[in-house]
Amino acid sequence: MYLPRGLIGHLYQNLIKRNHASAPPVLLLVALEPDALCACRILTALLKRDYIPHKIQPIAGYGDLSRAAEELVRPMRTSEGGSGGVVVCLGVGGMVDLEETLGLDVHENGEGGPGDVEVWVMDARRPWNLSNVFGAPVGQDSTTGELVRKQVGVDKGRLLQSYQSGRGGIIVFDDGDIEEELEPEREAYCALEEMPEVGEEEDLVEDSEEDDDAPSSGQGPKKRKSWGEEDDSMVEESDDERPRQRRRSNSGGSIPSSPERRPARRGLVSVSNALGGSSDFSRSDSPGSRSVSPSIAAPKEKSVRGLRKQLFEMRKKYTNVLDRYYQLGASYAEPVSSLVYSLASELGREDNDLLWNAIVGVSSLELYGRTGSGVGLNPLSAAGGSAGWNGDRGERIRSVMRDEVRRLNPVDLRDIARESSMGDASGVIPTSARSATDKSIRLSPEPRFLLLRHWSLYESMLHSPYLSARLHIWSDAGRRRLDKLLAKMGVSLSQCKQNYTHMDMDLKRGLRERLLKFAPVYGLDGLVPPPPRNGDMKDGWGFVRCWGWKACLSAIDAGVILGAILEVGDAKSLTTSSFDNVAGTHDHSEMVNGANASDNPAHEAIVSRFWTAYDALNSIDLLVQHIHTAQHLHRAILRTGTTLIEKRQIRHLRAFRMAVVKEGPDVQLFTHPGALTKLALWIAEAIVELNGTKGKNRGSELVMAGLDEVRGLYVVVGLGGGGATESAKERLAKRDARLKAKESKKAAKEKERARKRQDRIERNLAAGLEEDEVEDDTEDEDEDEDSDSEDEEEDQSRGFGKNRFGNAFQEVVRETEARVRMDSFEACVIEIRKEDLSGFLERLSMKAVVG
Repeated sequence: MYLPRGLIGHLYQNLIKRNHASAPPVLLLVALEPDALCACRILTALLKRDYIPHKIQPIAGYGDLSRAAEELVRPMRTSEGGSGGVVVCLGVGGMVDLEETLGLDVHENGEGGPGDVEVWVMDARRPWNLSNVFGAPVGQDSTTGELVRKQVGVDKGRLLQSYQSGRGGIIVFDDGDIEEELEPEREAYCALEEMPEVGEEEDLVEDSEEDDDAPSSGQGPKKRKSWGEEDDSMVEESDDERPRQRRRSNSGGSIPSSPERRPARRGLVSVSNALGGSSDFSRSDSPGSRSVSPSIAAPKEKSVRGLRKQLFEMRKKYTNVLDRYYQLGASYAEPVSSLVYSLASELGREDNDLLWNAIVGVSSLELYGRTGSGVGLNPLSAAGGSAGWNGDRGERIRSVMRDEVRRLNPVDLRDIARESSMGDASGVIPTSARSATDKSIRLSPEPRFLLLRHWSLYESMLHSPYLSARLHIWSDAGRRRLDKLLAKMGVSLSQCKQNYTHMDMDLKRGLRERLLKFAPVYGLDGLVPPPPRNGDMKDGWGFVRCWGWKACLSAIDAGVILGAILEVGDAKSLTTSSFDNVAGTHDHSEMVNGANASDNPAHEAIVSRFWTAYDALNSIDLLVQHIHTAQHLHRAILRTGTTLIEKRQIRHLRAFRMAVVKEGPDVQLFTHPGALTKLALWIAEAIVELNGTKGKNRGSELVMAGLDEVRGLYVVVGLGGGGATESAKERLAKRDARLKAKESKKAAKEKERARKRQDRIERNLAAGLEEDEVEDDTEDEDEDEDSDSEDEEEDQSRGFGKNRFGNAFQEVVRETEARVRMDSFEACVIEIRKEDLSGFLERLSMKAVVG
């Protein structure tokens, strides 16, 4: 089931009404990523204000999710002696069947079920598992005793205003995409859900052969049980056994990637109703039992085999719709933190703290390359400042947040004159608060530098992925190019190599104007946002928050630090070997076979990092302490990326490029998927700059592998390139061109169809027939072909450029005997045995990795 965006506060308000002193706590399952972490902070703030007890459980992957289901979720069911309750999945489980994963499905013996456990799913990853979106919990019909998937207040998976919580089930929070884009999938899923079982297509062939072998005499063959007739033994069974027998006879096709659906009533009548036909079939007991007037022909009845064939065709059509959706490839929709902030706004609870958490969560997606085309390079924005997240949609979300910043942080009239004198109004990068108690959020023309306020200007520019790629910073010529840019800007090396906050004030005030003047000379047009076009328009501007005189951080800086805490750990471990020892304590068989690892030190270290990052979101002192951790990680990215390019260790295979990190001082850092993804993005951006996006070497598809020597395996991430090879404007232009071509093609076919019809009429009149006495079925065939081709074109446009590494990984695993573990929520991240990597990549190079 899914909750429409317009009813986003409905379930939470129902939760408040049901809350009481003995109510079970809300269980939060939170992914180990900054976006989910920020969403968790917002939601827990809401729960605390309403005095709703809650418990937080970090979830690192599908293995942790299964353990949480066994130890935490299933004991909540009323059938297990629990009292029900609410489970909230933040960035967890949207791509798998949660009813089955969490143990809330109904078994063949009728046991199990949701047990009044309601699961709320908020996840930015796509594609959805449609069983979560459109499926309903299984319940028993009070009149027929059958197991059905229907609930009051639910219309084809869509929750209505009349829906009342507490009955259990999986509920997906719609960010708008389900209602706008998944109507064909909704229709197909619900049609398959209601369709009666008709066996398999091979049974239809066998029935046809048996009909052909029927005896030629007037005596018919011995009556055998029809596919639509109930077994006599079933009729004789007691009422208690009847539902069980019917469920056992349910052996037909199933909805792709969905739980077993309810058995429908069998029989010819149900098949006819499913096809929209009449259920009144006339039968004759004997040849002479019924007379038919010779002047009125009896309507031709469809045979059972004909109805079955029609149902097979319908089932195949709807199944293909769902299969095409799952094959589109991975993508990202609205961030979870933004969705939870919308919930707070709907409830009227928004404030600066919640807004800041939402801004940091949205900004963090950019650091991990999470775009509308899956994990890959973000489409480059000429507006400057941020590299952009999810194209136009991401910019709309940031625009809403800029409006929220203005609304919740009005400028004091006394500060207007100060801003004018300081130059803030014209776009100076703020580095300090207005007062010792100032905790406001401000808009800032953030350049594409890294940790600018906490590093020197030179170091910040040196470690910027945007600058590194365009200046070729990995080479000596690139370093000289950076020095020359600073010299043209009039910034001496002594000034730019000291801490940015200690630089000369005049240099800091004029930095943005100098960058706007000289950056285009080096192809850095989007390095900083342009001046405001009119009034308060500040497109491309970032967000900055100060905590009095303690610190001043941008949203990107906060996202960088949170990510480093989750990927590297405590800064104190960087100077010792303790981190390396902890990170490599997994037993090899546990990692590959997915055995329980909850009691090993590595798992404890991962959970410890989560709580450190969670606390840092609410403690500026703790966040500032880990700036060194973030700097250490990005120094390692620059060192490792430079080494790979200088030693020419990036190989070009048929469908993608490949790079392997298996030596060097930082190799252990890149056994974490998040850190490895950041390194892959750095290299991919350099590849695009070196080779461009046209010709034989176009695109930035990249497979990055990091060696974990202790465990004897590689961590592998597949980076798509669809979002980087063309801008949003180019994609829209292509889409408009496709629509125009489609319209012209349709007009040409209509003209051709009219010509054929006119020719047919003329032939009929010449033969002495009426115009329409002889029908031509070519029109129907043309319409079917047009419909199929339109569906294919629509799928191609929806899936264009999306990351299909997850699909390709699964195909290669099925075809080979590679020992692979797929535990990450990212479909494009896997772990594979050392000796299996080469064969795996060889087979993978033959697959389509980008839609």
